[in-house]
Amino acid sequence: MNYYLAPMEGITGYIFRGVYHQCFPAMDKYFTPFLSPNADGKLSPREYQDLAAEHNEGMYVVPQILTNSSEDFIRTAKTLQSMGYHEVNFNLGCPSGTVVSKGKGSGFLAFPEKLNACLYEIFSRLEMKISIKTRIGKEKPEEFEQLLEIYNRYKMEELIIHPRVQKDGYKNTPYLPAFRHAYEKSRNPLCYNGDIYRTEDKERIMEQFPDLPAMMLGRGIVSNPGLLQCFNAPDGVLSVSKAQLEEFHNRLYEAYCRAYLHISGPRVVLFKMKEIWCYLAASFDGGEKLVKKIKKAQNLKDYEEAVRNLF
Repeated sequence: MNYYLAPMEGITGYIFRGVYHQCFPAMDKYFTPFLSPNADGKLSPREYQDLAAEHNEGMYVVPQILTNSSEDFIRTAKTLQSMGYHEVNFNLGCPSGTVVSKGKGSGFLAFPEKLNACLYEIFSRLEMKISIKTRIGKEKPEEFEQLLEIYNRYKMEELIIHPRVQKDGYKNTPYLPAFRHAYEKSRNPLCYNGDIYRTEDKERIMEQFPDLPAMMLGRGIVSNPGLLQCFNAPDGVLSVSKAQLEEFHNRLYEAYCRAYLHISGPRVVLFKMKEIWCYLAASFDGGEKLVKKIKKAQNLKDYEEAVRNLF
């Protein structure tokens, strides 16, 4: 089984990836938060920094592209190829309202003919590995049958499926009948993504899809960075110590301070760390109550004291 780090906007950037890679079992692939192509195919300074080789040493990193234009995708992919990347991922899964309103992410799924035309250009003109991360439709799961038929026309590196529709967001239960349809009919290797928080979640998916080659982990990893460590434990139970979580937190906090404190000030560091705690709180019994002081901290001194008391 291969395990991938999911792209999470604002969270799984190069700082998080690097610290995670130092502290816990390595992912087989690390997918970047999406890049939004511009007219000339150049990366923004923030995007370039996230993809710079020195920030991703020792990791297999896959840049993700968000667009509904084949030309923009191809232009950006070639830029990434010139930087040494050999694989890119097409984001057809983002459920954000602002993204969907532009016909991008999972919003593009509502236009299957345009999607097919876009994919035809991309797969016929690019000489690099291409994977797709998709939802099963925009409004209803029944849309997925047509979408899979389109995906099957193209030889891709893998098809990563989050079995929810766009309007679900991250609510409701992943619709596994749609994933089973892909498991039985897909001509491309599959990767499952969605609601893997515990060993029992992984085992439940594997029982239903025993030959599944890969899983992508997002919110589950941010909630418990030692999740892969749990998967590898003999009994599959939580095997992440408080000391490990504390070291991970401290390294992450210090890395954000180095990156942002002298440029943007403490507010950005606080925002970044509080966002992590929205997920990481799940690793502590009674976590929601314990992190209230962390979320209320208005300066770094108060934040550090609240975290020290928590640990």
